[in-house]
Amino acid sequence: MKNVLFYLTILFLSLQLSAQEKQNDSIVNGVEKLDEVLVKSVRVDADSPITHSNVSKEELATRNLGQDIPILLNFLPGVVTASDAGAGVGYTYIRVRGSDASRVNVTLNGIPFNDAESQGTFWVNLPDFASSVENLQLQRGVGTSTNGSGVFGASLNLLTDAVSKTASAEVGNSLGSFNTRRHNVKFSTGLLNDHVEVAGRVSAIASDGYVNRATSDLKSYFLQGSYVDDNTLIKVITFGGHNITYQSWFGIDEETLESDRTFNPAGQYTDEDGNTRFYDNEVDDYKQDHYQLHWNQRYNNNWSTNLGLNYTYGRGFFEQYKEDEDFADYNFTPIVLGGETINITDLIRRRWLDNDFYVVNATANYKNNSVDIDFGAFYSFYDGDHFGEVIWAQNAGGSEIRDRYYFGNGQKDEFSLFGKATYRVTDQWSAFLDLQGRFVGYETSGLTSDRLPLQVDENYSFFNPKLGATYQINAFNQLYTSYARANREPRRNDFEVGIDKAETLNDIELGWRYSKKTTTVNTNLYYMWYQNQLVLTGAIDDVGAPVRASIDQSYRIGLEIEADINPVDKIIIRPNIAVSINKNKDYIASIDGVEVDLGDTNISFSPNLVAGNAIIYNPLKSLQIGLFSKFVGEQYMGNLDLKESKLDSFFVNDVNVVYEIKNIPIFKSIILTGLVNNIFDVEYVPNGYFESFTFDDSSSPTGTTTDYFTGFYPQAGINFLVGATFRF
Repeated sequence: MKNVLFYLTILFLSLQLSAQEKQNDSIVNGVEKLDEVLVKSVRVDADSPITHSNVSKEELATRNLGQDIPILLNFLPGVVTASDAGAGVGYTYIRVRGSDASRVNVTLNGIPFNDAESQGTFWVNLPDFASSVENLQLQRGVGTSTNGSGVFGASLNLLTDAVSKTASAEVGNSLGSFNTRRHNVKFSTGLLNDHVEVAGRVSAIASDGYVNRATSDLKSYFLQGSYVDDNTLIKVITFGGHNITYQSWFGIDEETLESDRTFNPAGQYTDEDGNTRFYDNEVDDYKQDHYQLHWNQRYNNNWSTNLGLNYTYGRGFFEQYKEDEDFADYNFTPIVLGGETINITDLIRRRWLDNDFYVVNATANYKNNSVDIDFGAFYSFYDGDHFGEVIWAQNAGGSEIRDRYYFGNGQKDEFSLFGKATYRVTDQWSAFLDLQGRFVGYETSGLTSDRLPLQVDENYSFFNPKLGATYQINAFNQLYTSYARANREPRRNDFEVGIDKAETLNDIELGWRYSKKTTTVNTNLYYMWYQNQLVLTGAIDDVGAPVRASIDQSYRIGLEIEADINPVDKIIIRPNIAVSINKNKDYIASIDGVEVDLGDTNISFSPNLVAGNAIIYNPLKSLQIGLFSKFVGEQYMGNLDLKESKLDSFFVNDVNVVYEIKNIPIFKSIILTGLVNNIFDVEYVPNGYFESFTFDDSSSPTGTTTDYFTGFYPQAGINFLVGATFRF
């Protein structure tokens, strides 16, 4: 497999080099157009039969004061967001159509961002990344073929900063509630000698968090060098981040939610005098660095190619104070003191991740007046170590400092081939076909963090077809329909609980687009049905990661509507609504020791109604005032439809003000931004967990009783952020 990719890379390099020797007399549409080619293979255009939303750099900037990308996308259709710390800084989460972040495929310039083993996306590792995003596209449903783990709810692809023709610099500062502050510096040299640009950014974000001790200390950088001419764009990009966040993934129970919403049990222990204390370094400490090379070459009016290379290096740990731990869990040797055998101890442990991720991505495009064809290949290799060490123990049991009490390794390789084409049949009809073959191998060795052996050696072969059609009724109305199939392998945590079945999703979309000068409306119906869907049980493991179970048959059916309306001059209204039914079919659960068929139950974390709206008023050319509203209907945290597992609906509103001052000495402009979140101080909870446990009960007919435990992640009440950006 590696030899195939090696020769493929050499082939594309030779094609790129030979193309530079050929003269092209076509007129190029500017360097921004060349930048867009970097994500062309994973994106769709406006007329595609794929349901999607686009967000520009300018739209992100109005609310970008240090909160993570999921929070900035909160008002898109079908999106629900949350954060552990409660204020949008630190660990943040996004769900689309009820699918959690591990099922949302994310690419950065066409390179996968989802972790290969956990399939999760951790934006905390790239703080302030929104400041280096040119634009993004969120595709709902299966969408088009993309790189990395299969799409099972949505795909989010981001394009980083485009090449700038002119030199610029800016300094941004913001501060707000919970001692939140952000500082960043950006620059671009502009095109030097009409060909070379160097641009970059450094950022620092800190926050105390809404939740007690849920602090964040985040650093990040972005640096790119670009070479561009009429037919060539070469980019060398490096970006990364370092996060130190106090843990807040444990949530709180219902009683504490009522009495002390900001309580954080992380790090809690009892000292020798019986006093409750909190360990001061109960933190997650992780670094991640990305290195990318992109070479886009246009040969003539019809042909172009793109080669992408990537290396990602991630490493870090989370640290915990643990009381009364069993020696056997850490491979300690019992000790005898004064005739008493000691085999428990208080200790401080670190659980480490150390991983490398390599990518080769090669694509080609052919287009003429009637057809637009993309095809290419993708290869990735992941090598990740998992290990734990004890850095202090009250009774060490013969161990030495930094002894590894467990070590495991996971290796994953993926190879995929795809071809997709849009064919304009007539002036009104166009057809879309997308075929992808995806081949995944995953191997593990060693122990889990529970010191249990994990030996996986699995290979998966998937065929993912997609097809659709678009019909242009007239200048204002367009209809589209599509069918897509996706397959997806289990993740590491699934293998740990004995799940090795791949899951399959079929997705049918039917949409109508209406566009006039002052009104745009996008409406779509979808039906997504699954085989062996890995749904969230509601439970979390000992590091806060959600636990999943394989469900034989399940489905989601829904209606989504979004609009952009300009009823009068200076006012824009952008409403959206997503109504859905999300069901497990013939769900069977173990209750009180008996297998019970509950019939069709609601899929966890899947509200039936999600709605949003933005009202944007521009009283002056330099002033924008926005009111952003979000309603999320009630949802279950488990799959049993128990009222104990229900999260209440909520309705929150934010106010955003942006004012730009121009024509002043020294600066090109000064942009003042204010954001007040949750202006009506609503107490709401968008996320939580629901766990069942069974215990012996002689009074029960079966001898056992099942009980339930719930946890909640409350979000902040009214809070604010203000910022100033100075542009040179």
